[in-house]
Amino acid sequence: MNEWVVGRIIKINQWSKKLFSIILHASIDPFIAGQFAKLSFQDIHKTTTRAYSYVNSPNNKNLEFYFVLVPHGKITDRLSNLKVNDEILITKKSSGFFTLKEIPICENLWMLATGTGIGPYLSILQDYNNKIKKFKNIILVHAVKYHHELTYYNLMKKLKNQYNGKLHVHIILSQEKYGNYLLGRIPNLIKDNTLETVVGLPMDPISSHVMLCGNPNMVRDTKVVLIEIKNMKKHFKRRAGHITSENYW
Repeated sequence: MNEWVVGRIIKINQWSKKLFSIILHASIDPFIAGQFAKLSFQDIHKTTTRAYSYVNSPNNKNLEFYFVLVPHGKITDRLSNLKVNDEILITKKSSGFFTLKEIPICENLWMLATGTGIGPYLSILQDYNNKIKKFKNIILVHAVKYHHELTYYNLMKKLKNQYNGKLHVHIILSQEKYGNYLLGRIPNLIKDNTLETVVGLPMDPISSHVMLCGNPNMVRDTKVVLIEIKNMKKHFKRRAGHITSENYW
């Protein structure tokens, strides 16, 4: 059984009314970029627990998590009210297989995210190591409703510069037309080939692997498009495929 340790809040970033990040310190075991931890508030009568991906790289002691406030949510209401020096429980060991170690070698690695699903990709991309070298191109796609929800866009641009042409960053807005950003939903923009055309790289089973993280509807609908139209298959540890998504438990 996973051990719980106490985390102390050292910083809170309130990006908007609904979006916020917390940074905490805790004596956790080393984790792999892309993994998640469970956070919990322990009450007298019950324990409320949820899984969240790290935003920070494994070599950063500042443990960062990104949240969207869910109306009447069992834990995000309380998370949004945390203050510096407050305490929260966090699992000592991290979990999950949404890591580069699990991704087969390919030419184009597509990282598709909606909302707070950008978190694990930022952790992975900040942890530049030999595993990243097995991909010629990494395409990071972040889809949000409105442009003001691009809270980590400056970090994404910084990472793009650090990768010297290997990292391609593209933004999708679903509820407003703004600048040169794409308008629509990820599965639809894949279905009509708009995303591939704009990026200028193929998304196919010969050259590509697709990682999916974010809204469950996006993950589900995109999987359908990739399987039925792009002839891709879900990736398993014992049966290599082209589509990877996280299972939080």
